[in-house]
Amino acid sequence: MIPEIKKLLYATDLSKNSSYAFLYATDLARRHDAGIVILHAIEPIPRYVEAEAGITVEMKRKQQDEIVEDMKKLLLGFCKKGEAQIESPCVGLVFKILVLRGYAPEEILNAADKEGCDVIVLGTHGKGFLSHTFLGSVSSAVLNRTRKPVFIIPLPAEKTATDWDGM
Repeated sequence: MIPEIKKLLYATDLSKNSSYAFLYATDLARRHDAGIVILHAIEPIPRYVEAEAGITVEMKRKQQDEIVEDMKKLLLGFCKKGEAQIESPCVGLVFKILVLRGYAPEEILNAADKEGCDVIVLGTHGKGFLSHTFLGSVSSAVLNRTRKPVFIIPLPAEKTATDWDGM
């Protein structure tokens, strides 16, 4: 028996390529009456860069809070733009929006477990003659380290980027 899909994790780097995978995530969620957890991981600034720039802990915390709020607004806008393509409200499908600091594969794997997600949906942008052997570092790392089903959505060959308005 195939386990039910009740919650899925959609990880995005906010690129136009990842927006194409979002269409699949929303379709999958609608078909299975599931919810979506959207995740965007921001790689932390190296400590030596912070020291050189004179960034204090308080400045860092305030800046991080502002970045997280801005990213959440951007992700919500990302969701709303997708509604025109999927012809149904996407905001109702989204359980949670996470903006985390850390190495993307680690954050994706940790969030999938912590949030109780049944599947993971990622976009990939393999191009050229290496596309059949090189998935991309994030998708490859996630695929190799998880026991959950992973949907890796490539951008179609005829598209170089998803255009929300003309897709």
